[in-house]
Amino acid sequence: MAACTGLIVANIYYCQPLIVLIGKEFGLHESIAGRVTYLTQIGYALGLLLLVPLGDILERRKQIIVTTAISVLALLLAAKAPSFLVLQIASVLIGISSVVPQLILPLAASLTADNKRGSTIGTIMGGLLVGILASRSLSGAVGSLYGWREMYLIAAGICVVLLGLMWWRFPKSEPAFNGNYGQLMRSVAHYAVTQPALRQAAITNALSFAVVSAFWVTMVLFLSAAPFNYESFEIGFFALAGAAGALAAPLVGKISDGRDTSNNIIIGLALELISFIGFYFTGSGIFLLLAGIITLDVGHQSVQVTNQTIIYSILPEARNRFNTVFMTSTFIGGATGSALGLFLWSVGNWAGVCAGCSVVVLINIFLFFRNRSKIAKLGLRPVK
Repeated sequence: MAACTGLIVANIYYCQPLIVLIGKEFGLHESIAGRVTYLTQIGYALGLLLLVPLGDILERRKQIIVTTAISVLALLLAAKAPSFLVLQIASVLIGISSVVPQLILPLAASLTADNKRGSTIGTIMGGLLVGILASRSLSGAVGSLYGWREMYLIAAGICVVLLGLMWWRFPKSEPAFNGNYGQLMRSVAHYAVTQPALRQAAITNALSFAVVSAFWVTMVLFLSAAPFNYESFEIGFFALAGAAGALAAPLVGKISDGRDTSNNIIIGLALELISFIGFYFTGSGIFLLLAGIITLDVGHQSVQVTNQTIIYSILPEARNRFNTVFMTSTFIGGATGSALGLFLWSVGNWAGVCAGCSVVVLINIFLFFRNRSKIAKLGLRPVK
């Protein structure tokens, strides 16, 4: 499950190191070509909202396989896109159909004992993060050697292989909701309104992912410009510096099992702030950039894994719907962050990105501390 999660979530991130190449082929400014990054994330948010809740009324393995098959078609459309408009449409479809990791996570949680759920989520999130990091490195290398279209063809081939593996290995599951789709979606809205713990986790994670997305989109522009002048191949390998985040995810999950989780989130947000301070002083050196990438990914994993452990411990029969609220908010934050990063780059270059993202992290910290007393009162500790 961790492997499938990582390989499918990669579909969302292949485009990031390819922005410069896409812009050159279609004759677009890099900030315009960068639209594919947040359009993919918007598509992902739509898929989370419209498709993930179905996991509570459909047999999950079948839904996972059908959704992955749609992803194959969307990736092929991107690879053959005759215009930037078609590529943008394909990007939205890729995002919508790449929600499979958020169908796998509730399935894994349902198969795990309460006292081991944090560890299980951490392990799968580790696989997911490896997929994110490897996708950027792989697409940078493939794009440099063969072109950006070939990366989408390779991604489609990977998903075809995964279809067979998931059919063979994934267990079937029984639906937990007996109503229709309309009732299901109304219940999603109901939980968003009536579950303060869920809302707090969603807001914190959305703002956290916003700054992470802003960084990864603008880092490509930063490293492709003077004094670095790196190609997509070289830029892609900077993602490997974030591997520490993948190693941290299982550890954070284990720490979250049966413990007060507030400190994990506070530490994670503090690490994010430290990373952007380091990025601001990067200059023409690489050390602070590499150290900041590691710090940023570890910080975000601390926030995300802890929040997911929280929401999966509230109402087991509604995990898919809770995950819908949580991850839809997260990727709305990610799409907004990508667009914000491109805007900050256009008005203030790298310094503007670092300063703007630092402000967002500070707002997140302020909101978390403002609601900290509520967190303790409303039972946000994972159920033992």
